[in-house]
Amino acid sequence: MTVVDPTISARFRLSATVVLFSGLSVALVFLAVVSAGTGQLSIPPAEVLGSFLHEIGIDVGPLPAHPSGDAALWSIRFPRVAMAMIVGAALAAAGALMQGVFGNPLAEPGVIGVSSGAAVAAAGAMVFGWTALGTWTVPSLAFVGGLITTVAVYLLSRSDGRTEVVTLVLTGIAVNAVTGALLALMMFLADQQAREEIVFWQLGSLNGTRWQYVWVVAPLAFVGIVGCFVLSRKLDLLALGDRAARHLGVDVERLRMVAITLVALLTAAAVAFCGIIAFVGLVVPHLMRMVVGPGHRLLMPASVLGGAVLLLAADLVARTAVPYAELPIGMLTSLIGGPMFFWLLRRTRRTAGGWA
Repeated sequence: MTVVDPTISARFRLSATVVLFSGLSVALVFLAVVSAGTGQLSIPPAEVLGSFLHEIGIDVGPLPAHPSGDAALWSIRFPRVAMAMIVGAALAAAGALMQGVFGNPLAEPGVIGVSSGAAVAAAGAMVFGWTALGTWTVPSLAFVGGLITTVAVYLLSRSDGRTEVVTLVLTGIAVNAVTGALLALMMFLADQQAREEIVFWQLGSLNGTRWQYVWVVAPLAFVGIVGCFVLSRKLDLLALGDRAARHLGVDVERLRMVAITLVALLTAAAVAFCGIIAFVGLVVPHLMRMVVGPGHRLLMPASVLGGAVLLLAADLVARTAVPYAELPIGMLTSLIGGPMFFWLLRRTRRTAGGWA
């Protein structure tokens, strides 16, 4: 039997973590520049960078040669790139937080119905024309819908002080069925314009993103992500078990309530203007965990960075895979996440020794 030196293993993990963060940072900048320059009006990367640097007061690099290039970048492309990064980071952070607080690798806002719960509330604003809070109306309602759904899933999937895998998955199926029916009811009640808006929204898309939407989503996501970082140490202690965490000074119930609120906030921020984009919160934390390990103080920032990169890449593929058309980004993430969810389900079942 081969014995691995723990010192060598720790050094290897440290090196892999440094390579991971460096690679994700480079990929994020590269994809942002390429994505901003890609479209019906193609803009070279040097001009994209030049336009950005000139805007922040650094007179370096060429400006776009096309007369409409600068306007296209700042009114359409850059808001979309920013939204992709924010939404991807928010969904990945929500997934990592939810898996930590549930102690379950299959927890994810889309899988257990939190995203669709937020979507029902937001669809209500579209159907009934609620605008009491202006541009904050849809995010506020999405937050309430996500919060109610998260609390319901938490209460329904708990049994004897713990969350079972099968109960969680079945609860998610039930919640998704109910929210699906409510969304169908909303579409039945809606007029033609609202109905098309809901259908388009369910597919998930970053098309039509403007700076005013980014300014609504960004502070919500920022607060949620900072909250995730703050909870990282307590999530590590919670992984030891409720009793051990209590002995180490963690108020377990309060931690769960705060985490649930943050998950609802992050999901609402992601869903509010972009619709349902599933599986980002499932795929990214698992990929990052393979490199940085289960500790949340590294896992959380790695997931945030990885989520931003994944959604930026998915949006670029959605815009370029089919000429003169745009694929729904939610469809692309589901194509990746669906098989991975199945693999995780099989692996979790094998690890648990079966669920019968």
